[in-house]
Amino acid sequence: MKKTFALTLACLGVSSIPAAFAESFPDHARVISAQPVVETIPVARRECWNDRVRGYEDRSVTRSDTGASIGPGTVLGAVVGGVIGHQFGNSSGGRDRGTAAGAIVGGLVGNQIDRDRTEEVERVPVDRTVERCRTVNEMREATVGYDVRYEYHGREFATRLPRAPGRTLPVEVDVHPVDARYDAPPPPAPRPPAYR
Repeated sequence: MKKTFALTLACLGVSSIPAAFAESFPDHARVISAQPVVETIPVARRECWNDRVRGYEDRSVTRSDTGASIGPGTVLGAVVGGVIGHQFGNSSGGRDRGTAAGAIVGGLVGNQIDRDRTEEVERVPVDRTVERCRTVNEMREATVGYDVRYEYHGREFATRLPRAPGRTLPVEVDVHPVDARYDAPPPPAPRPPAYR
């Protein structure tokens, strides 16, 4: 009975040995070299500048009264007034007087219109500053990572990292048996009981 129990314990110990040997822990390795990896990559940048652009805009312009008694409105008013006055005269003498009176009244009205028309709209040339932009594609060299060689317990390894590691590199050490069918040495045989 004692031998069967000891054999069962021995078998359980052997089957649990690989699980007991599987372990990982952090450590540090010495960095031998770290070479930057440089690649040419496309980079888009925005380029802007100012342009002078000529255009036109409508502006209200106020004209001052020049004081001239005869302007285009005065002449046109006198002609129209004379024609209308000529139509209202009954006799030849009346027509002449009607024409003169119509010309005078028409001239006065036209002159007043000339003086009242002080505001006009004019198209004036103007210069404006306009910002223009475009996207320029360029090729630039950029560091995309580092090829790192490091040494851990006398063995050399290599990897690529996104940034330079410094003098040491943190590593994760994983210890486990090479073969799952690893045969552990048998446990020592139990000592025979000693009788005194």
